[in-house]
Amino acid sequence: MTHTPTACVRKFVLRTTVARSAAAAGLLLMLGACQSSVYQGVPIDKAVGSSANIESLTAVIEANPRDAGAYNTRGIAYGQAGKLDKAMADFNVALQLDPRSYQTYANRALIQRRAGQMQAAIADYNRAINIKPDYDVAYVGRGNTYRLTGQYGPALSDFNAVIARNSSDARAFHNRGLIYQAQNQHLRAIEDFATAIGLNPNADEPYVARGISYLAINDPNAAFSDLSMAVNLDQRSSVAWANRGVALEMLGKTKDARRNYNKAINLDASNNLAREGLSRVNKGQPTL
Repeated sequence: MTHTPTACVRKFVLRTTVARSAAAAGLLLMLGACQSSVYQGVPIDKAVGSSANIESLTAVIEANPRDAGAYNTRGIAYGQAGKLDKAMADFNVALQLDPRSYQTYANRALIQRRAGQMQAAIADYNRAINIKPDYDVAYVGRGNTYRLTGQYGPALSDFNAVIARNSSDARAFHNRGLIYQAQNQHLRAIEDFATAIGLNPNADEPYVARGISYLAINDPNAAFSDLSMAVNLDQRSSVAWANRGVALEMLGKTKDARRNYNKAINLDASNNLAREGLSRVNKGQPTL
């Protein structure tokens, strides 16, 4: 498996009507979901990007300057550390030394995607797939890139190809569910998120995503259950806390909703969903 650096690169927004009481029947909410870690590549290992690990990889390269794999591995570490320019430089050297390394093309594509260079990323994923036509990592990565640029048709094709070839790939189900969600096909999205959860129950992202779709179909109890699981798995997910606040607000639990909105804002002051929710539960009073 190729170890690829990841980042939260997407914010899904939809609007839904909250119908928990006559007073709130017309309330419009913003629901956000941010995808990261597992479903953008593979789980992040912070130790990979540590200074000590990078120093040891540099020593390997100095001892073996023609080792393409060593450059690829250090590029991964730089990516995990957020040093995208250095990661790109290492992947470039690795490909000069080994132009057939489909793993390196996929790794470089992810760095390009993180840098907003979407067409370059797609080109590198294409190169990886041309070298290894059944390389699921590249299909999922390219599908995500298509999804992020609104090209849902090609994205669905990539995810469907992975699912047909490997029905146990949680990332493909999760990301296909995100496309259905973006198209307001929430029942189909919920089904895919459920499959992703069954395949990888320890990842928070599909719980958040399914919770959002439950909110969209006005099922705050199911949403609350999923979003509670999400915050248990990742206590620092501002998106999960904010949407959990929405579920509680829909259930009429204003005090608990306020706590969740505050938690989300403490984690991410730019979380507009939480700020708008806090403003509502505080009856329009300023939120600072």
